[in-house]
Amino acid sequence: MSAIIHGAGAATALSTFNSVDSKKLVAPSRTNLPVRTQKYIVARSDASKKNIGSGLRVRHSQKLIANAVATKEAETSASTGHELLLFEALQEGLEEEMDRDPHVCVMGEDVGHYGGSYKVTKGLADKFGDLRVLDTPICENAFTGMGIGAAMTGLRPVIEGMNMGFLLLAFNQISNNCGMLHYTSGGQFTIPVVIRGPGGVGRQLGAEHSQRLESYFQSIPGIQMVACSTPYNAKGLMKAAIRSENPVILFEHVLLYNLKEKIPDEEYICNLEEAEMVRPGEHITILTYSRMRYHVMQAAKTLVNKGYDPEVIDIRSLKPFDLYTIGNSVKKTHRVLIVEECMRTGGIGASLTAAINENFHDYLDAPVMCLSSQDVPTPYAGTLEEWTVVQPAQIVTAVEQLCK
Repeated sequence: MSAIIHGAGAATALSTFNSVDSKKLVAPSRTNLPVRTQKYIVARSDASKKNIGSGLRVRHSQKLIANAVATKEAETSASTGHELLLFEALQEGLEEEMDRDPHVCVMGEDVGHYGGSYKVTKGLADKFGDLRVLDTPICENAFTGMGIGAAMTGLRPVIEGMNMGFLLLAFNQISNNCGMLHYTSGGQFTIPVVIRGPGGVGRQLGAEHSQRLESYFQSIPGIQMVACSTPYNAKGLMKAAIRSENPVILFEHVLLYNLKEKIPDEEYICNLEEAEMVRPGEHITILTYSRMRYHVMQAAKTLVNKGYDPEVIDIRSLKPFDLYTIGNSVKKTHRVLIVEECMRTGGIGASLTAAINENFHDYLDAPVMCLSSQDVPTPYAGTLEEWTVVQPAQIVTAVEQLCK
C-alpha cells in the first residue's frame, strides 16, 4: 500500500513523502504550497460579509475563517451565483480543495472514471489523475485503513463509502485508529481525513441500504460529525472538513442529492461546529438535520396557518452540538421538539435531549419531545417504509401537544 501512496506523491507534488523516517513520522510543513490569489468571502452568524485579503497560505486560511457560518441572508444576498444540485456542490467543493492543496486525495470504490455511485467525484480522475483519485477494491476496512495511514504521513484523504452502511466493515479502523491515534500517539500524529458517503432512508432501498449510522459513530472519541442538507452547506461543510486537522464524518442523504440551489461564485466555507437558523420563531424550538429539515419546514407551513410560530434550527454539527445556538433558542421559546431520521434508541435525538436537560432544564416549560424513526429494520415496501420515518403530520401534532 505504501508504494501506491508514494507513487501518488511522485505524480502530483507529493514527493516529500517518498522517504519516511519511522522515528520522525510527523506531518510535514505545508508552508511551501502555492499561494492562492483569489479572495475569500465569509458569511458570519450576523450575516455580515468580509473580504479577506488575497495571498492566503494554506495553513493560515482555516484559522482566519474559523467562525464562518452559512446563513440564509448570506445565501440570498449574493448578487451573482450559480445553480447547482447538491451532489454537484459537493463535487465543486472537493475539486476546489484538490486544486488548492495537492495533499488532498480521494479513494473509494468506483470514485475514479465512473465518478462515484452518486457522481460526487465525476471528472476528478480525468483532471487529477488515477493516483490522486484512487479506485479501490471492494474492501472497506482496507481502503479506510489505507486512508488513515496516508493522513498520518501528511496527506488529506477523502474516503468515500459507496453507502454509509458499508462502512460498518471499517468500524475498527474508524474507531480504534481514526478517532484515537492523535491521542494514543501523544500528539505525534494528526488524522486530517474526511469520511463521507450517502445514507438514510431512500425509496425502497431495503434495510441494509437505509442505515443511519450517526448513532454508531457518535460515541467514538476524537471524531467530528456533520450532516449537510442544502447545496450551500454541502459545499461549505465539505471544504471545511477537508481543511480540518481532525477526522470528520460527513453524512449525505441519498434523497437530497438532486436538490437545487443558487450558491455564491465566491469561495466560502461553513463552520463545522455551528448550527444554522433556518426559521426564527417564538413559540417552540424545533431541532432537526439532514432530510428531516424539509419535513419540518413542510410542517411549519401548517403550523403557521394554525397560529403557531416555530423556530427551526438545522443543527448540522452532530458532534459536538452547538449548544450556544440551541441554548439561546431554548431560553427564548421554552419548548423543544427534536425531529430526526435516526433510530429512537441511542440516536442523536437521545444525546441531544440529554444535553438540553443537563444545560437548560430551568428554561423549559415542557418536557423535551423527540420524534425518531421506529426501532425496526427499514421495510422494502414503500408504504411500510413511510410508516417507519417521521412524517410532517406527526410534527404538527407534537407541536400542538407541547404548546398546550
